[in-house]
Amino acid sequence: MTFQITPERGLPKRLGAKPKKGGVEFAVASVNADRIDLCLFDETGTHEVQRLPLPGAADGVRFGFVPGLKAGARYGLRADGPFDPAAGHRFDPSKLLVDPYAVRLDRPFVYHPWLAAPRRLGLDSAPFVPRALVTRLDSKAEALAFKTPGFVYELHVRGFSQRHPAVPAPLRGTLAALCEPALLDHVAGLGVDTVELMPCAAWIDEKHLTELGLTNAWGYNPVTHMAPDPRLAPGGIADLRRAVEAFHAHGIRVLLDVVLNHSGEGPAEGPTVSYRGLDNALYYRHAEDGSLVNDTGTGNTFACDRAPVVRLFVDTLRHFVESCGVDGFRYDLAPVLGRSAEGFSPEAPLLKAIAADPLLRGRIHVAESWDIGPGGYQVGRFPPPFFEWQDRFRDDVRRYWRGDRDAVRSLATRLAGSEDIFGGNGRRPSAGVNMIAPHDGFALADLTAHVDKHNLANGEGNRDGHGENFGWNNGVEGKSDDPAVIAARRSDVRALLATLFVARGSLMIVAGDEIGRSQNGNNNAYCQDNDTLWLDWQNADAGLAAFVARLARLRRDHPALSADRFLTGGAVDGGALADVAWLSEAGEPMGEAEWHDPARHLLAMALYAPRRAEDEESERAIVYLNAGRSDVAATPPPPRPGHRFRLELRSDDPQAPPSKLPRSGAFTVPARSVCVLFEETGG
Repeated sequence: MTFQITPERGLPKRLGAKPKKGGVEFAVASVNADRIDLCLFDETGTHEVQRLPLPGAADGVRFGFVPGLKAGARYGLRADGPFDPAAGHRFDPSKLLVDPYAVRLDRPFVYHPWLAAPRRLGLDSAPFVPRALVTRLDSKAEALAFKTPGFVYELHVRGFSQRHPAVPAPLRGTLAALCEPALLDHVAGLGVDTVELMPCAAWIDEKHLTELGLTNAWGYNPVTHMAPDPRLAPGGIADLRRAVEAFHAHGIRVLLDVVLNHSGEGPAEGPTVSYRGLDNALYYRHAEDGSLVNDTGTGNTFACDRAPVVRLFVDTLRHFVESCGVDGFRYDLAPVLGRSAEGFSPEAPLLKAIAADPLLRGRIHVAESWDIGPGGYQVGRFPPPFFEWQDRFRDDVRRYWRGDRDAVRSLATRLAGSEDIFGGNGRRPSAGVNMIAPHDGFALADLTAHVDKHNLANGEGNRDGHGENFGWNNGVEGKSDDPAVIAARRSDVRALLATLFVARGSLMIVAGDEIGRSQNGNNNAYCQDNDTLWLDWQNADAGLAAFVARLARLRRDHPALSADRFLTGGAVDGGALADVAWLSEAGEPMGEAEWHDPARHLLAMALYAPRRAEDEESERAIVYLNAGRSDVAATPPPPRPGHRFRLELRSDDPQAPPSKLPRSGAFTVPARSVCVLFEETGG
């Protein structure tokens, strides 16, 4: 069948390919192209059967309507125009391009040298480029009602399910696996309220990885931001929707990790598969000499202050909410979203557009508030409604438990909610997402088993990944068969987790850290699509998972551990007690000498929360954190009349049942442990 194309429908409201009555609308943003062709392929996607120039042009958009074309049609784009790199123009009609608004692809991206071949060679890249599929979307999905994320679970889709014995083999490594009862029950059983899926958008491997025989397993190298990668979602966007609905059925919200800062086209010598070919000067930020700005470390940076880019990314976010019911987003290298040629601004166009959009403003938005560009560290500066990853918490907690000198004051600031960072703009501690081991860096277990990174498998001579990790190895670098070393490492992991759960703020762990996952010291496992990244369910530490679930219950059930307010030492509940008192071993407020003792490794905080209802009692808890190598004799302050302290949890002995303290109150805080006490009525 031969198709015609007309501009009769005018400028469509939504770009991309949209099935309408009687045909399909196509529209793509390009300010500088001389011509854009729509390329139609046969039903196998093998042969280009027709090429139709988009006839309409208005407001920087090329568009057309193809009567008789239906959903399921495969298509691509080609663009012609000036080739003038000094001015940012790199048009090349020999390159088949994927529509930035594509919502489904017929195959994954695979790097091939022809994708980056110079224009002068005229090599047709079509054999190596996915075809977009015209897709009719259902926009009736519903997200859950907004709720501040409390316990976030960062999850790598492929690695999470690839080795799970209860997941059918054909589903392993895909979004469909997340619907399996064994995985859902595990996540729900931990007490997780928010799952954050690492990138699901279709990505391409970097050239150097293909030369090394590796792949970009994490997926932080997207091309099309709306289309799920076919390796994760063979059924397209419907697979993501089903996974979201499965989590929703357990009351768990779903965030998508989106990479809106760069594309997989990389540096100037990288592949031309979409934006570079459609309008390189429009989509990417350039320096005065025409070179690509590289605030991301990946070779290119989106110009997120330009109207077409703002429109693309707002439409991307809306697409996932409308079509999948996604509850929110985590933004990789988020300062790029707020950048212009003058630098970062909380008032940047894209940030303002997200906050103002009637559909998006009620979703959860979490920023990774740093990139490598000038002024790239912006933690604490993102405007509402953004939450932010908390790297200061990560580093200060690691330093404390490593045993660094003079670490007590910084730890207290983090436990109290990091008011030094998030105290402005009416924000609360929950604005900071506390973490100890996010996906990029050591796994939690490796943090206690490695001083140095071990990234040789990544093929870069161990030069990649963070150099300073604040890790320790308990006497042996890497694997050990020594029972004492193994026990010490497991105890340290529990102490780190307990610290995370007793701190003010939202919190996040990486999937698998609750079962003892290890990457064998690799702190940049982005290219390890193998057992390094895949969770070892067969040897899962069930006891550690149970400990995490217990911590989550304690935090959920006790406002003294979780109230969303900064701890300031001010009186609450009519002046009865302060919200926090920092205590010495004797149960007295710490003095200046104790705060400034560089060798101090014990911190105790007495927490007080007013009652939540008329029939409830106000709550008092005391948390002891002992990073020292010796036990410490401690005496809590006197309990209120008619009350007594109960030792509820000790991280060094997670199986120990709750026990009442003697009337004297004296007890021993074991070395390398966190102990949680609650005041209870009765003698």
